[in-house]
Amino acid sequence: MSLVPLENYQSEQHQDVWENLKQFTDARIAIGRAGCSIPTHELLKFQLAHAEAQDAVHQALDVEHLVASFNTLGLDSLTVHSQAENKQEYLKRPDLGRLLSPASQHGLEVFKASNPQNYDVCIVIGDGLSARAIEENAVPFIQHLISHLQAEHWSIAPMVIATGSRVALGDPVAECLQATMLVMLIGERPGLSSPDSMGIYYTWKAASGTLDAKRNCISNVRPAGLSIPVAVQRLMSLMRGSKKLGYSGVDLKDEHEMVSLDTEHTPKRLF
Repeated sequence: MSLVPLENYQSEQHQDVWENLKQFTDARIAIGRAGCSIPTHELLKFQLAHAEAQDAVHQALDVEHLVASFNTLGLDSLTVHSQAENKQEYLKRPDLGRLLSPASQHGLEVFKASNPQNYDVCIVIGDGLSARAIEENAVPFIQHLISHLQAEHWSIAPMVIATGSRVALGDPVAECLQATMLVMLIGERPGLSSPDSMGIYYTWKAASGTLDAKRNCISNVRPAGLSIPVAVQRLMSLMRGSKKLGYSGVDLKDEHEMVSLDTEHTPKRLF
């Protein structure tokens, strides 16, 4: 039996006809094949992506770093925790991630008693299913957002950092702080190409028991996805429309317009 020379090994890999489409997506297309299997380097890339997704889910949020970052920006902050006592319970009991722990509820009530003012906007930063997404995207997003909120002359509650959180955990926070508009930033479920994806959920007059149909979602905020400037523009469009109409959710349409490069810079509605 003759052996294949090492220098001819690459010739045994068959390129996929969709190779040119890879530049437009992070999806695993056109990965080629080696014999009846996939190339070794593609298998290793898949295993690395899978490990990064798992790490994103189990990584603990660096609360101290977020607090320090907000202090640097001149923003006050509060910390709360859900009724899920640890990551294992959080993953097995999604319902507990939607409820404030008794200590957190009490802490918010004490803060509110000494700060009785109402707020236009409450921003809650939750770890969700990817603390990495929050650590990499939340602070620059808020830094960009704050200037827009201030331009509208909207009062802003202290930043609320929530651990063990699901989306609905922001509802009792906004209710306790008596904030009209809730912006919930949360780490999204990591995909095999997006362990750093942050989601934004906006709710008008959030309260305990608010249905998901009352929320607006902006997803995939990250460097390789939806950019922070565009995400802020879309959120501000929703907030202005919500304040004018008095509601949010499925009845509130995204009226944000962006430049379309294929129509000679003619503004194009996203939806």
